[in-house]
Parts: sequence; structure tokens; C-alpha cells
Amino acid sequence: MSTPADFRVTQYNVPGAAKDPETAAHLFRPLTVRDTTFANRIFVSPMCQYSAQDGFATDYHLVHLGQFALRGVGLAMVEATAITPEGRISPQCLGLWKDEQIAPLKRIVDFYHANHGKIGIQLGHAGRKASTYPLFEKDGRSLVPESEGGWGENVVGPSAVAWSDYMATPKELTVEQIKDLVAAFVAAVQRAEEAGFDVVEIHGAHGYLIHEFLSPVSNQRTDDYGGSLENRARFLVELVEGARSVWPASKPLFLRLSCTDWVEDSTWDIDEVIEVVKRVAPLGVDVVDCSTGGNARHQKIAYGPLYQVPFAEQIKQAVPEVRTIAVGGITEATDAEAIIANGRADAVMLAREFLRDSWVARSAKALGTKIGFTNQYMYGAH
Repeated sequence: MSTPADFRVTQYNVPGAAKDPETAAHLFRPLTVRDTTFANRIFVSPMCQYSAQDGFATDYHLVHLGQFALRGVGLAMVEATAITPEGRISPQCLGLWKDEQIAPLKRIVDFYHANHGKIGIQLGHAGRKASTYPLFEKDGRSLVPESEGGWGENVVGPSAVAWSDYMATPKELTVEQIKDLVAAFVAAVQRAEEAGFDVVEIHGAHGYLIHEFLSPVSNQRTDDYGGSLENRARFLVELVEGARSVWPASKPLFLRLSCTDWVEDSTWDIDEVIEVVKRVAPLGVDVVDCSTGGNARHQKIAYGPLYQVPFAEQIKQAVPEVRTIAVGGITEATDAEAIIANGRADAVMLAREFLRDSWVARSAKALGTKIGFTNQYMYGAH
């Protein structure tokens, strides 16, 4: 019986790696976390693509994510991937709630590894913001009816507080259901390991379930999961403990947090965030991916270039044992270089810029750093 053909192509260069790390721009110096070394500090943010089928990754995901491996990013993060069917943002979002969903993701991971790339997956639950349309359909501002695959009756959250009048009013989770969700997260982490991912990121930002527990805007519970910061952070702490119990000690665990609600009457701001990071760092969180907002319609975000970088810097200074990632409003190579060179963060994450062009190669050229290209793209270096 013949064995399946291996269509992977051997690469001799590490795409995006500096030819001379000692003299390279800071942005192109390798970063090692636990036993994983990223070729540079340029990471791709998780970007929802709304192109899955019943939670399964498709050929679209292979091509969409595969391009970043060829372009030499230090790490690409797979979009928010739900740990239960009801945890999806939309019916078209990725999932990892059953073993059958491992194989198409492993195909993408294998492609990355064949090209010397590193890839992670962001695991999460949409909470009260679930069962909505993709952003390019009705601006994502409407509840998907059951006739179109929605599950409005099964949307859950820490409290029965809706994000808006056009989304579902969530059912308040019982303590037993919270424990079940912790177990579902842990099972998804185990599947991520089976798929071969280099990084798992817990999604605790942007108004989704973990953030909903952390913020008093959405958490009005009076039991052990509400009220004090210790209680509001309990769900996250249990998730981190569970994730670390099954995720290999050799691999990094990331945590994305919204570092402020941008709401005057919310205590969820950088001070509380730092306290939570101090709590989860000893439990095994290695890297904090520092975003903001998304949990309140009345948020007032101070948008602008590099507007979220100060949050990464403050966490890095307050909790030096964790690495931080700066995101948001980063478009220029010189700005990204300054963030790393000045010690404001350990890496940068970009999204929109990668939808526009090959930002890694363009930045290397701007910063006077020679990097590796894939064999097939080597003439792009000249």
C-alpha cells in the first residue's frame, strides 16, 4: 500500500529572520519564550474571517494564514476560535469544540512548520456578543435568527445584561455551567496541542465572555464570580490553571486582555488589569497581548497612532516576569522599532497592515536589515 504524498517543500531560509541578529534592528531580533523562539518581533493579530463551515477551517484559512508564513512573520495568530458552538461570534466563526475540527487546523500548522514559521491559536467564547452577523453583513449589528443558524436563545453571560438592544439578552451562567465552560476551554487547549500549535492565546478582551466576567459593566453577580476583583477574575484564573495543566511546559501561553473599558463608571482599567496579571503570571501566563475596549457601547476610545502602547508598557514595568505585546494604530516600521528598542513592549501585533501588503519585508528594508526570504520569493530581497 502506497503512502500519501508529502507535498511540503523544503525551505533553506527562515523567512523573516535577520541575517545578522546582532546588528539587526530591534524589531528583527529573535524572541525566545520558554522553548519557543520567534524569528522576529512582528506578529499577526487574530483577525476574524467569518469563513468557517460549522466551525471547521477551510481552504480559505490555509491560504489566508499561509501567506503570512511565506512573508516571514515571527508569529501568526489564528482568529478567535470558539470552545463551544454557542461560543462563536457568528455562525461562520472557527471552532475547536470537537476532535474532528483538529485535522484542517493541523494542515495549516504543518504548512507553517514546513516553512519554519510559528503559529498560535486564540481560544475564546463570545458570551453575550454571540450569534451575530459577520462585520461585513449588516455591520455585525444584528442577532442572527435561528432560521439562519443563530442561537439567540442560548446566548450566555456572567449576568443577564445585554450588550445592546440589537443583541441577545444573555442567560446568566450558573456555577455548574461556568465549571463546564472551564472544562471546555481545557479540552480545546488539548486539541490545540494535538494540532501542533506553537502558542495558545486565551481571549480575555473585546467584550467577550472572559472580559465580561472581569468588568463590572457586564458582571453584576453577587456570588463567588462577581463583585470584588478577586471574584470577577476567578473565571480567568480557573481557565489559566486548567490550560496550563494540559498545555506543554515548553510552550508559551498568551493572554489577550482589554486593558481598559474606556468607560468612566467602570473600575476595569489598567490598575485592575495589572493586579490580574500579577495573579495569573505565576500560574503560567507568559505573554500579555494588550488591547482595549469592546465591552460597552458607551465607551469613549482615544483612538490615534500607538494609542494602546502605553498599556503594554505599564504592564511590562509592573510585572517584569511577563512579556507584553503592543497592538493598535501601529503602521510604520520606525514606530514599531522604537517600541521594541525603547523597551515599551517585547513584540508588536498588526492586523490591517497585513491585509494591505507584505509589511515584514517593507519594514526590514526601511530599517536597513537583511532578512531571509522563502526560496521561491528570494528575488524579492533585491
